[in-house]
Amino acid sequence: MRPLVATVDLTALRNNYLLAKRFAPGCRAFAVVKANAYGHGVREAVVTLRDVSDGFAVASLEEGAEVRAMHGEARILLLEGCFEPSEYQAAAQLQLDVAVQGEAQAQALLSASLTRPLNVWLKLDSGMHRLGLGHSEARNWQGRLRGAPQVAELNLMSHFACADEQGHPLTQQQLARFNALPATEFNNRSMANSAAILSLPQAHLDWIRPGIMLYGATPFADRSAASLGLEPVMSLTAQIIAIREVQVGDCVGYGGTWLARRPSLIGTVSCGYADGYPRHAGPGAEVVIRGQPVPLAGRVSMDMLAVDLTDLPEARLGDEVELWGRQMPVDQLAHSCGTIGYELLTKVTGRVPRRYR
Repeated sequence: MRPLVATVDLTALRNNYLLAKRFAPGCRAFAVVKANAYGHGVREAVVTLRDVSDGFAVASLEEGAEVRAMHGEARILLLEGCFEPSEYQAAAQLQLDVAVQGEAQAQALLSASLTRPLNVWLKLDSGMHRLGLGHSEARNWQGRLRGAPQVAELNLMSHFACADEQGHPLTQQQLARFNALPATEFNNRSMANSAAILSLPQAHLDWIRPGIMLYGATPFADRSAASLGLEPVMSLTAQIIAIREVQVGDCVGYGGTWLARRPSLIGTVSCGYADGYPRHAGPGAEVVIRGQPVPLAGRVSMDMLAVDLTDLPEARLGDEVELWGRQMPVDQLAHSCGTIGYELLTKVTGRVPRRYR
């Protein structure tokens, strides 16, 4: 086998979910497992959490059906709602909770002939301006949906735009707009994503929605996952598959962008951008070999990348290389690449085998 594997620590996943619950005592929590559980494997995530989770959240009907097949009783929230009117019947058959984020969805719901009513989450656009109804529209549809035969519970939800930025004024504005709709008119309310769970207790309400924190990455630019008590879930590891000496003036990799300024030792590592490692990783990006950070050398290739082993002359063929994990936090690599941990985790491709423990 090609020496590259994503090892997923399911105990860490479970611990991170329980940590989210401890941050919001008395609240129920939808574990967000959309996008194949952020690249970690939705089947394994659901099985791991099924005896502790209050519910799961997904992005599409197909994802909801996949989770339902593994857990017959769980509450499963369809975060973006139904994309076609015909999907409401399927959602009812699957017993999904469904977001209603616009007038077209609300009209389609009231026109649907369902075998059973749905738990509906009316989505308020509290200031992110991505999905959701405005305040007056939400009040109107609250009145129209309450008591409709298609509706069991009528709940309220919204989503923060800047909860990951401490003290951002929009966060308090969004919370005020959300609270302007009377709580007594809804069965449940939900607003807190990972960042709000960890930093904004007034937003915890009835249901929280932990996402990135489940997978051991931080939602904040200035606070590490470790400082929050989160455990990394995925470790992406490869091997050194070649070592060569290069002389002063020699270049490494496509485009010859890395130039040796001293006699150097270059290692080739069995991971590239076709595996999900960011092609734009450059100066500042590091891997860990034998417990020591080692910088990249040159451009990332499709199946390989090069590292500068000059300061680690004891490195050998076959040495394990941690691309990210417990020694190299995924958020640290993401920061050096000008992106976020979410993107790196979800982009690990299908050709990388997952090993679960």
